[in-house]
Amino acid sequence: MPSTGEVKERIERALPGAQATVTDLTGGGDHIRAEVVYDGFAGLTRIQQHKLVYDVFGEEIGGPIHALSIKTITRYSDD
Repeated sequence: MPSTGEVKERIERALPGAQATVTDLTGGGDHIRAEVVYDGFAGLTRIQQHKLVYDVFGEEIGGPIHALSIKTITRYSDD
């Protein structure tokens, strides 16, 4: 089972420039919430955004990672 730190690192490595906040929801390491801020989500549907994150873990979802809750955010750089 990957730690929250490992999950964060893997998301940020797979989506360059992303910032992830990862929380263990149950303390057991198998129910995880990831909030991901990534400019690359711009123009994508919510489903496409979530698929980008789920694809980082492949078959681990439903196995070592029993549940992954995702919140995706696009940060615009025109501030």
